[in-house]
Amino acid sequence: MHILVIGGTQFIGRHIVGTALAGDDVVTLFHRGKTNPDLFPEADHLLGDRNSDLTALSTGEWDATIDTSAYVPRQVHALADALGGRGGHYVHISSVSAYAPPTAPGGTEELPLAVLDDPSTEKVNDHTYGGLKALCEQASHDGFGESVSIVRPTYVAGPHDHTYRFTYWVERLAGGGQVLAPGPSDNPFQVIDVRDLANFIVLLARQRQSGAYHAVSPAPAFSFEDFLTTAAAEVAPDGTELVWVDSDWLEAAGVTAEELPLWAGTEEGRDASALDPSRAMAAGLSPRPLAQTVRELHAEELAQPTDRPKAVGLDAELEGELLGTWLATQ
Repeated sequence: MHILVIGGTQFIGRHIVGTALAGDDVVTLFHRGKTNPDLFPEADHLLGDRNSDLTALSTGEWDATIDTSAYVPRQVHALADALGGRGGHYVHISSVSAYAPPTAPGGTEELPLAVLDDPSTEKVNDHTYGGLKALCEQASHDGFGESVSIVRPTYVAGPHDHTYRFTYWVERLAGGGQVLAPGPSDNPFQVIDVRDLANFIVLLARQRQSGAYHAVSPAPAFSFEDFLTTAAAEVAPDGTELVWVDSDWLEAAGVTAEELPLWAGTEEGRDASALDPSRAMAAGLSPRPLAQTVRELHAEELAQPTDRPKAVGLDAELEGELLGTWLATQ
């Protein structure tokens, strides 16, 4: 099968390309050549910029196109126009953030999508991201017709994760001691291993399975406490203690979502981490156990540590200060 991947050299795209090549697909990557440009010498590489220069896509024909990097609908429309019907089945990677909050626990793919006050905006931030992803989904159908798969992942974890969000908790727990755990502890939580996500996306492309799918695991109910407890059982040394700290107290102390990644607090959209994965499972999604993801990710980090972004996670001194202040009030 001939597959075109838009992006394909960073995290999710990197795993998608690796999966497709391992299955003997013929893969073409369209990218800017700036991130990991030496990856996948066995694939065809077309250089360009989806925002300004799609001329490299003016020739060629593919059985499927997998789009890893559309954030505004203009990008989807422009891609569809550039391919002119030569892209085959289109797989669009969206997000569970595309839903209008609040969502219902156990919600299906028929939940209402987010609507922006200003649908013409191209400013991508915490307030517009979900609505823009919803508009990208609509643009997918406008540009590519009915032969479209919409994949809505939750938090994605695994090797080569440059965001470090999930990795922070695995490595923090591996460090032991008193670990600041942000409440509420019973907040819903879901994740998807990037390797399982890649397998599923390539499967949808190969089988041309249309429709929308939740790429999420485990099935609800599963909590943030369940996540940290599961991870601790895999990597934390003896004596590690989770210290649960009130969400409102953390916000008042000025702690940010970047410093405590994956922390939903009491935000309206937190039930988007409690969605029903049954449609995706029936279509071939096969998530590995969370404990396995934690264990394998930690082994990868020991062998080849990821550069942790400066803004992600609490540094040890600040975490100690926060814990000391919080425990003094209890």
